[in-house]
Amino acid sequence: MVGESNLAAYCASKGAVRILTKSAALYCGEKGYNIRVNSVHPGYVHTVLTEREVKDSGLTSRQYFEKVGKMHPIGRIGEPIDITYMDLYLVSDESKWVTGSEFTIDGGYAQ
Repeated sequence: MVGESNLAAYCASKGAVRILTKSAALYCGEKGYNIRVNSVHPGYVHTVLTEREVKDSGLTSRQYFEKVGKMHPIGRIGEPIDITYMDLYLVSDESKWVTGSEFTIDGGYAQ
């Protein structure tokens, strides 16, 4: 959702997912496949990947997560469960009329 100067390929692939989602949703709808296609775009989430970033940052875990947390209006980075709740919604019947949509779950980072 945002560009980063040192992650051009990563940013390009995330942008491609956004448009691929819309294209696949249209295709499945037009063919009558009854398949919903949506995409989930998480922001900073406390995972193995962010733990590696902590090591590369030269900061302690606490310093890193405080610094990155301040970049988010909600005041913290996400936890895997924060993303899981959106995934549960999308696989449930409660989202039966949702397709071609993108869901940003990032604590307000990209706003």
